[in-house]
Amino acid sequence: MFNTLITSLKSEPPAPADLQLALAALMVRVAKADSLYVFEEIRQIDAILAKRFALSPIDATKLRDRAQALEKTAPDTMTFAKSLKSAIPFAERSAIVAAMWDVMMADGQVVPSEATAFHDVARVLGVDTTDLEV
Repeated sequence: MFNTLITSLKSEPPAPADLQLALAALMVRVAKADSLYVFEEIRQIDAILAKRFALSPIDATKLRDRAQALEKTAPDTMTFAKSLKSAIPFAERSAIVAAMWDVMMADGQVVPSEATAFHDVARVLGVDTTDLEV
């Protein structure tokens, strides 16, 4: 499943649905980095997907469900992020990192493993997180 998606992302231009799925899966991966995947994070992911991709709440939930399945088959987080970097323009990568920040902060708790995953993904995507931190 993941390899098929990566092949699609390398096409010019990548299929929008595949890009949406990959970015949703990356948000799920960061949310799960602390070994807790709670309602607040899930709700935040759904809200971001709905807004970013102009989806209905039901379609956003369906996309997240597919992303959760993809996330389970994806390689380690850094390999996953590297495979997305070339398929996503910088402005989009920056917006996705900001969205991942919102997901990470959704439960009100940031543990070291979650913060490390977030910062590692942002670094691989070439996005400075300094402006996001409070």
